[in-house]
Amino acid sequence: MTTSSQSSNNPQATSGMWGGRFSEATDAFVAEFTASVQFDQRFYKQDIVGSIAHATMLAKVGVLTEAERNDIVQGLTEIQTQIEAGSFEWRIDLEDVHMNIESRLTDRIGITGKKLHTGRSRNDQVATDIRLYLRDEIDAILVVLQRLQNGILALAAKNTNTIMPGFTHLQTAQPVTFGHHLLAWFEMLVRDTERLQDCRKRVNRMPLGSAALAGTTYPIDRAYTAELLGFEAVSENSLDAVSDRDFAIEFNAAAALIMMHLSRMSEELILWTSAQFKFVQIPDRFCTGSSIMPQKKNPDVPELVRGKSGRVFGDLMSLLTLMKGQPLAYNKDNQEDKEPLFDAIDTVRGSLMAFADMIPALVPNIEIMREAALRGFSTATDLADYLVKKGIAFRDAHEIVGKAVALGVAESKDLSELTLEQLQQFSNLISADVFEQALTLEASVNARNHIGGTAPAQVTAAIARAHTRLAALYNQG
Repeated sequence: MTTSSQSSNNPQATSGMWGGRFSEATDAFVAEFTASVQFDQRFYKQDIVGSIAHATMLAKVGVLTEAERNDIVQGLTEIQTQIEAGSFEWRIDLEDVHMNIESRLTDRIGITGKKLHTGRSRNDQVATDIRLYLRDEIDAILVVLQRLQNGILALAAKNTNTIMPGFTHLQTAQPVTFGHHLLAWFEMLVRDTERLQDCRKRVNRMPLGSAALAGTTYPIDRAYTAELLGFEAVSENSLDAVSDRDFAIEFNAAAALIMMHLSRMSEELILWTSAQFKFVQIPDRFCTGSSIMPQKKNPDVPELVRGKSGRVFGDLMSLLTLMKGQPLAYNKDNQEDKEPLFDAIDTVRGSLMAFADMIPALVPNIEIMREAALRGFSTATDLADYLVKKGIAFRDAHEIVGKAVALGVAESKDLSELTLEQLQQFSNLISADVFEQALTLEASVNARNHIGGTAPAQVTAAIARAHTRLAALYNQG
């Protein structure tokens, strides 16, 4: 067995700042394997902000002097400047972002730097840093989400009268307006906004002061620290506070739903830009070509976003699996919480940014959409409704229209292309007004003139309400 003195000279071994308990240094591979500084350095700002607030609180309660507090604040500020200038050396032997910053602080200001950790543990420190970081990232994602929502509304406003086929089972169902379809996307994203804002409330609770698991013997003022850091509340139980990662799981669940929505939108865009649909054009800057087929214009952004949804689903499952077997309180397992969280954050934000740029730039092929709506007997339900208004029971009307559709299929004609005599063989209640009242695309969409309907007037009103809803949603967020 290697002794402590021997291992200190062993280039394959390292000793941490916590090494007083150990008789030999950590193996170099183990040190690298267990270190997290490679990825947790990304919340250095939150670590420094949290440390400044902690030091300020310790000075307020008399654990630190004002001079010591000022030295700590100045030292941490200088370290942040050094990190942002790219001249800070991150050391794996110091394990994580916390110990790297604290070690450098001690190098700069001496023993006072060692006093910073009074009354706290890395357990509550990292839990605080993650919450601060995630809170900032949620706010940034909400900004991009709002930009995408406004882009959708702008495109919808230009297309309140643009008629396209609505689908069920990917089969032509009824005519809708393109603006109405876009508003369905908008509603998905509104729910995503609400979920993120609600998640943020549970993120914004401060675990600092819980120390390792049981609290601290020092006369700390947690409410004051929470006020300094902008937390809405402090955690009520120290055991739960240091081991809870529900907030990260909840965010990843919200992120997975966002990606599911973007994936559904992507699937439609991929179909719509195909030669078989030609409903919309995506600007060239969001597409790529083929290395062998010169005619190709591939919708790479939607395809990539559709694919990236899978990794965010995986990030959610990683966190759920990570937490499911852990006893209270903190365990080293929780080091694995960061990469799935970071990946979900980065992927969602990047995907939303791509869509926020792309969606307002879409160019609908209005005539092709209209021609597609004329195929597939999209006004069949309108003909049934027409007969009901003439006094026929709906089920009977349904059967009558079904026979008319069968004739249309046999003659390769839409219902509007059948003659009045052909239609009247199925019901003598059908008169010439059927072509104006039921069998035109405009009549079909205009007839659905109620809140939530596809009528152009309703779409225009819905867009106005949507802007009002967004203003209220983001003002409260």
